[in-house]
Amino acid sequence: MPTLHALANPARFIRIARPLTPLLFWVGVVLIAIGCWAGLTQTPPDYLQGESVRILYIHVPTAWLGMGGWTGIALSSIALLVWRHPLAAIAARAIAVPGALFAALCLVSGAIWGRPTWGTYWQWDGRLTSMLLLFFVYCAYIALARADADRGGDGRVPALFGIAGTVLLPIIRYSVIWWNTLHQGPSIGLTRSTIAGSILWPLPFMLAGFTCLFGAIVLMRMRTLLAKAKAEARMRRMARA
Repeated sequence: MPTLHALANPARFIRIARPLTPLLFWVGVVLIAIGCWAGLTQTPPDYLQGESVRILYIHVPTAWLGMGGWTGIALSSIALLVWRHPLAAIAARAIAVPGALFAALCLVSGAIWGRPTWGTYWQWDGRLTSMLLLFFVYCAYIALARADADRGGDGRVPALFGIAGTVLLPIIRYSVIWWNTLHQGPSIGLTRSTIAGSILWPLPFMLAGFTCLFGAIVLMRMRTLLAKAKAEARMRRMARA
């Protein structure tokens, strides 16, 4: 297995990422297709929420990846600041856009789910507001990282921002415990779940599928950013010649 330092070589990373990208993509597509089929046709409606409970198969994975994406940015930022890993800044920038997309999908799917369940699309409670703030923080990081790259920065400022933004993750996670919110409390844990197994069983397919798809998007964006950096370096050498 390649080590972290071995992957620091962009050429070696690309050799690994090139076949891995379509593999993750198609595995993700298959798993999502299985999860959608099972969730839409093989599970019963909830006794309280009815058919609207099926939105959980989209809402839970997008929430997981919206938060997981920022965790990836924070880890990449630490790798940049501590070990000066040459691909760390590229990885963080590659994660930011799909992370923001999945955070937005979480908010949209939650609003659609909330209308028949709560009687409103939006409520300024702890969970919803903190997730919205995470989306805005994603947008700020994207703009900051782009500006830093355009001026030839070393990536330290976006990295510090990426680490600071992690303060939102425990707030999102525990907001339904710390405050009296409209959003339901924790439903799925490592040892137990308040959701019936007859409804819950397709969710692992959707979680795994969306995670594979997320990974494929990140690898594709990393390859694109590396190719862009290589092309810009070549243009600079030609301009000096």
